[in-house]
Amino acid sequence: MSNETLIINTLLFDGSGEPPRARDVLVRDGVVVEVSHRIKKKTSYKVIDGGGLWLMPGLVDIHTHLDLEVEVNPRLDEVLRHGTTSVLVGNCSLGTAYGAQLNGDESPVIDCFTRVENMPKAVLQKVVDKIDWNNSADYLTHLESMPLGPNVAAFLPHSMLRIEVMGTHDSVTREPTEDEREQMNALVEQGMQQGYLGVSTDQIIFHYLSNDPHKEFRIPTQFADDREIKEMLDIVRDYDRVWQTTPDSDDMFTTIKRFFYTSGLLFKKQLRVSALTCLDLVSSPGIYKLMLSLSALLNSFALRGKFHFQALATSFRIWGNGVIAPVFEELESTRQLIALEADDVEGRKALMNSPEWQKQFRDDWISASSRSTGGFLLKKKQAAFNLDPEKMIFDDCVVDAWNGYSVQSIFRRLERFQRGEDVATNDIEREALSKFKAPIGDVMEFFLEGLRHFDDGFRWWLDIANVNPDVTERILFSKYTLPGFNDSGAHIKNLAFYDGNLCGLQIAQKRGLGAVAKLVKKLTIDPCEFFNLPRRGLKVGEVADMVLIDPKVLRDYDTHAGRTWADHAQFETPVMVNRSCGVVSKTFVAGEVVYDVKEGIASEGSLERTGSLLRAVSW
Repeated sequence: MSNETLIINTLLFDGSGEPPRARDVLVRDGVVVEVSHRIKKKTSYKVIDGGGLWLMPGLVDIHTHLDLEVEVNPRLDEVLRHGTTSVLVGNCSLGTAYGAQLNGDESPVIDCFTRVENMPKAVLQKVVDKIDWNNSADYLTHLESMPLGPNVAAFLPHSMLRIEVMGTHDSVTREPTEDEREQMNALVEQGMQQGYLGVSTDQIIFHYLSNDPHKEFRIPTQFADDREIKEMLDIVRDYDRVWQTTPDSDDMFTTIKRFFYTSGLLFKKQLRVSALTCLDLVSSPGIYKLMLSLSALLNSFALRGKFHFQALATSFRIWGNGVIAPVFEELESTRQLIALEADDVEGRKALMNSPEWQKQFRDDWISASSRSTGGFLLKKKQAAFNLDPEKMIFDDCVVDAWNGYSVQSIFRRLERFQRGEDVATNDIEREALSKFKAPIGDVMEFFLEGLRHFDDGFRWWLDIANVNPDVTERILFSKYTLPGFNDSGAHIKNLAFYDGNLCGLQIAQKRGLGAVAKLVKKLTIDPCEFFNLPRRGLKVGEVADMVLIDPKVLRDYDTHAGRTWADHAQFETPVMVNRSCGVVSKTFVAGEVVYDVKEGIASEGSLERTGSLLRAVSW
């Protein structure tokens, strides 16, 4: 018998960008078979009343690092909770396309992911233990065999490609031979034939390896010269696939020069480029204007490029467990602390007690506390992240009385305590304040002392970008951006942007239904077209990947209030997530309800394979 579902009384956003219409939708065997103003019910239909709800195509998350979680939790629960039905993996040059790539003591997955994506080594080892393939073809076959919740599509990750050909050590210590260049290009060609979306690279200056003896080296992709990059991208261009990339803030000349690879005028054929990221950085106000202007130039009639920046539809709020946070990978002093093993508390204390290290820490902090309107255009090295103790807010700190207060305000409280005022709110805080040496010098010394006493329990958050909602909206609706950069699946104790797409819909909602329709297109049809995915619009003949949104709940949704800790049974560690509190009523993948606001995620026993491997298609 046919599996037939009728969804009635909805306001339908079909993904085309056209204004919504009141429509019923009939799904049969996972495919949309009728869209009409009124569809006659039959007894065989399962009827879902969508009265008061918006129905739209399933959302696409274009920047995730779910390559890891999918191996231990292929349902990807948090993805489905937020109405996302397709995810892209293999971003930022990292992934598992070539398997575990174990070679003697080398474990590249652990080496690359631990610090770049702030993933505990114990978690990564669980993934490595499950890997049983060793080439890019078998990886896609493996994904096709898994009981996926959402759909998954993959990039070829360039760091892992280099390791596959050269080994970890050689990939960061020498140039490739001519034979190795040919091998890498052959693997790229094979990957494009196999259906990969393209190739991902990375140039972010604070992305370092995590295993000895390479902790002082950045990840392998960053050692590729222009020739290696261009030869690889010429193949990607020939297949009309995508280059996903990031900038090098230490060498913006090379970054911008490479961005020009998108030009159909200069290179005879366009190269699709998806770049990280257009943000309104606190440390460099107005830098987003230069990014949008650059994108406009690259896409101009003169250059004929196909280029966009990814955009985050909310404030870029990042949490830190002491110094374990991306913002501290940028500073030379704190990077030394992060390079130590997570459980090496005594090693961190010993380093922090060094006078030389303390001087370096102070210099680094001062550098990271300054602001710039020129950003990378300044000759003086400028920190990408702005460390403002007035804006660093304690959260989940071991001293509960500090939670919700800034680092600066607790420092002032400590100063008063050391002058003899009893400002402690309870005995626990009194004991904590008593640990600090007296007199405390300044806020930098306070932070350093806090690290000594509480290590990763000295937990805080900081908004590093997109603090102005009006600017965030402008970036989001620019024709030169696509919503993304959610980093779903990575930084499991530092970020929680699974609801990034919903935050975008909330911004659009304030503009009216026309704006919502345009953003739905940017979250569905546009990324499918750009990344060469099978089109997922909501129309007859398409696979029924859909989401029902409650506009009333969306209007009042507070992304920050939804942040919480959740036990991750497969990772065996708590992870930080955000729960969108009823914004999503139901999520459908291939016509099956995989999330229901009343019932939650479909149970593991009943959720068989609903998602699919998405290979790149020719448009």
